[in-house]
Amino acid sequence: MPTWLIVLFRLILEQTGKNNMLEVWPHLQAYMHGGVGFEPYRETFKALIPSDNFVYQEIYNASEGYFGAQCDLDKKDMLLFADSGVFYEFIPTEEWEKEHPKTVLLADVEVGKNYAVMISSNNGLWRYLPGDTMMFTRRNPHCFRITGRTKQFINAFGEEVMVGDTDKALAEACRELNAIVSEYTAAPVYFAGDKGRGGHEWIVEFEREPSDLERFNEVLDQTLQRINSDYEAKRFKGMALQRLHLHTVPRGTFHRWMRARGKFGSQNKVPRLANHRNFVEEIMQFVGE
Repeated sequence: MPTWLIVLFRLILEQTGKNNMLEVWPHLQAYMHGGVGFEPYRETFKALIPSDNFVYQEIYNASEGYFGAQCDLDKKDMLLFADSGVFYEFIPTEEWEKEHPKTVLLADVEVGKNYAVMISSNNGLWRYLPGDTMMFTRRNPHCFRITGRTKQFINAFGEEVMVGDTDKALAEACRELNAIVSEYTAAPVYFAGDKGRGGHEWIVEFEREPSDLERFNEVLDQTLQRINSDYEAKRFKGMALQRLHLHTVPRGTFHRWMRARGKFGSQNKVPRLANHRNFVEEIMQFVGE
């Protein structure tokens, strides 16, 4: 995963006294990544591996199996491996919370719709839910993007915000304001008092802060509206949702928080989104302490 590889690379540079990874490994050519969205880390990797010819390839590889890989490096989607001993079923968003959800087979999936993945495979798994969500981008062949996790989304007000949305919005805001984000998480702010409006609260750890944090906040919100029409509808004239609110935390906060939770290491991921406030409040309390 990109998060932990960055930690490793920086430790290597610290130990060797080199400026970037190409000074350590001159023939380094490619990096296959997965586990979390890559866009928030792209600029960091460009600094660590300063080469225009370096290849980044996204893969969908999990403990349960190897399900897909980016075959066309000019397109940001992956080819589904449909002939590798895995039978796929896909659960539409509206079925996720049901005890006996209806599923869609591969022949019937729709482009542009979010699905949770269900697999039965020759390694012994039967109708197993890895927890990932995907959206198909093409049907011939079947190509897709990972959009998040079934337990990592915000839909407190019908906005249906997925991790893929927030990763993309954050990456675009960083490009516009020349910032780099290390980690982030977000949660809903529920209706309070007589205002009758909710919102989203973000905690962001910057590697390079924007010169204008207020402008960054504004661009992030506007970009998320452009990406997600449901969020845009709820944000219309601020009638249902106020503009998102962003907190910054010192560098290293998320890694220290993960270590304190016993979740430090390459198999653990920072929870990006939650439909509750537990993680946001834990981190703010952790920072305060």
